[in-house]
Amino acid sequence: MATLGLAACVSAQSLDQRIDTDLAERVRTRDIVGLTAAVVQHGEVVYTGAFGVPQLGEDDQLSPEHVFHFASVSKPFVATAIVQLAERGMLGLDDPVTKHVPYFRLADERYRDVTIRQMLNHTSGIPDVGDYEWDNPQTDDGAAERYVRQMASERLLWAPGEDWRYSNMAFDALGDVIAKVSGMSFEEFVHANIFEPLGMNKSSFIYPEIDDTLRTTGHIEDPTRVSDVYPYNRRHAPSSTLNSSVSQMTRWMLANLNRGELDGRRILRTASYDLLWTPTTATSTGDVEIGLSWFLGEYAGHRTVSHGGGDTGFRSYILLLPDENIGIVLASNWEGVDAGAIARGILDLILAYDDR
Repeated sequence: MATLGLAACVSAQSLDQRIDTDLAERVRTRDIVGLTAAVVQHGEVVYTGAFGVPQLGEDDQLSPEHVFHFASVSKPFVATAIVQLAERGMLGLDDPVTKHVPYFRLADERYRDVTIRQMLNHTSGIPDVGDYEWDNPQTDDGAAERYVRQMASERLLWAPGEDWRYSNMAFDALGDVIAKVSGMSFEEFVHANIFEPLGMNKSSFIYPEIDDTLRTTGHIEDPTRVSDVYPYNRRHAPSSTLNSSVSQMTRWMLANLNRGELDGRRILRTASYDLLWTPTTATSTGDVEIGLSWFLGEYAGHRTVSHGGGDTGFRSYILLLPDENIGIVLASNWEGVDAGAIARGILDLILAYDDR
């Protein structure tokens, strides 16, 4: 009986089988502790997969429903919340931050000129976070305001709007803007206005709310071992503490690719994506621009909208191709993973499969 060669076997595989084969090989050759991925295309979930374990030394296997720390993939949720408030006339993107948070100040009189838009596209001049204090987290409702008040000792890197540099600190301050404008905590606002309408009921910016049976543990490298901390601190919720699964994040990708609407529920007006996804300034890499929180670029001739995340023990990435209606999301509980490269590898498989 004749058998197919390897190349023929691969060509005969369905798209989900090809992705499975590719990811399994990456996990095996790189000794990746855990990796989960999901793909949406043309309004449907076409792939979910999970490889490895939630924690080294345990027998449980990962599933696409397991929850990871998504780190800076949090930021587009902040931008969405801000634009929601702008749609309601509760703030303007070019409002100075002090209009809504009067106690916001830095050790530089130019802080009065910092606008919400400049925070969203990293041109505010506000420096980055030095210590997230994952080992000494603050978990009460007042953590965000206290953090903003402590910014009074920080100095601007340049005049607002003059240059670009990534700033987690600016996004943490935006969380307090959302709280003061809406009358709800940042986490409550996102739950009520994004998670709940999209059916992301197992996602949260508050880690203690995550089901114990779905949690994962971060791992650091050299040598690979369990991290001593889980990255959670409400001071840094807006910049960093999205807890979700790739299964849940398919809902987020579908809504964004459909320009704000999913299953009859709308989180943003269609026109608001012209704000979020229109380049505002070049980044330090030169070939990538930024809209409002989202990074805008091109891959293999296709327009891309993306954001990566990395904190102690975790890596994540979301990649959207709005014109082709494709979305890819990855989450890993090992910081040695290049999630962006893996996402692009999946995209290569999708584009090649579509071109058959």
